[in-house]
Amino acid sequence: MKKVLFAVLFASAGMFASCGGSHEEANTAAADSIAAAAKADSIAAAEAEAAAMADTTAMDSTAAPVEEMAN
Repeated sequence: MKKVLFAVLFASAGMFASCGGSHEEANTAAADSIAAAAKADSIAAAEAEAAAMADTTAMDSTAAPVEEMAN
């Protein structure tokens, strides 16, 4: 009787493990999440660079008249 019970339990555990479904949806969701984070980082980096360039341009535009006055 024990052998039959263990055989049934083993078969049901095997069926449960094999019917877990594909992990493709989880992998796709993870890849999409990583891509979205990378895009957000890229946008943030571009905005920071643009802000730095704007600050540099503002400093250059105020410095030019002072140099002209000195000459």
